[in-house]
Amino acid sequence: MLYFDTSYVVRLHSRDAGWEAVRKLAATDNVACGIHGQAEATAAFQRKFREGVIAQKELITVLAEFEKDCTAGAFQWLAMAPAVVTRVTKAFGVLPKSVYLRAADALHLACAAENSFKEIY
Repeated sequence: MLYFDTSYVVRLHSRDAGWEAVRKLAATDNVACGIHGQAEATAAFQRKFREGVIAQKELITVLAEFEKDCTAGAFQWLAMAPAVVTRVTKAFGVLPKSVYLRAADALHLACAAENSFKEIY
């Protein structure tokens, strides 16, 4: 099983830079992602609309396709167990000030670690 962060999940439904390689990789195994990635991906699609990258009709299409894939089990959405949040809060307490880490990215890292993934895409 492969752990994809939200940027990879989005590339499965858009033609952002590197999308071909991401789709090729996804075809090799099942894809897992932290459950918050589902909300992040939806927000990313809406941001593409807001920024004028896609039209509203395209937004409606991509959201419908994404929902269909989610319902069909294309992704294994991993729960945010308390251990994931604990791991995140502990990490932020020891990070040096030179490290910039968004909370959502920290959740991906912690979720992958708690589920014994060795690599994150």
